[in-house]
Amino acid sequence: MKGLGHAILTGEPLIGDQAFGVLLADDMCINQQGAGVLAQMSELYKQFRCSIVAVMEVPNDQISAYGVISGEAMGDSLYRVDKMVEKPAPEDAPSNLAVIGRYILTPDIFDIIRETPPGRNGEVQITDALQIQANRGCVLAYKFQGQRFDCGSVPGFVEATNFVFENLY
Repeated sequence: MKGLGHAILTGEPLIGDQAFGVLLADDMCINQQGAGVLAQMSELYKQFRCSIVAVMEVPNDQISAYGVISGEAMGDSLYRVDKMVEKPAPEDAPSNLAVIGRYILTPDIFDIIRETPPGRNGEVQITDALQIQANRGCVLAYKFQGQRFDCGSVPGFVEATNFVFENLY
């Protein structure tokens, strides 16, 4: 794999000139009280018409596993992104707000990805492209309602399975 940015770029012929959602399969999100995460983000997109990433607070010892944002608070759960860093060391992280696998992206991201040089691990990072997009205009980060499970790890997958079994069946 050449990075998430490159993977997203391969979808351009299908997406064309529209905003689109990206859902990473290793993140399972459940909101028992209402709309799912992407539906929540879609409502924000209707209002702001810019790229939006889902974020959640994580402990310092987990920071280096995520892209991390900082930005100006626009309310309790919405931030205008000014900085986005891929998998920083805890002492270099701009905050404890970690990006999880839910994005709404505007189609101009494709041109930005093409301009973005490979970053961490030689991969085209979507965080690098989103940083460029934030510098040029607007990227929002949304602290979503609901619970997120890391199904990319065995403990997270087991936790998600147990949660679904205990709460939804």
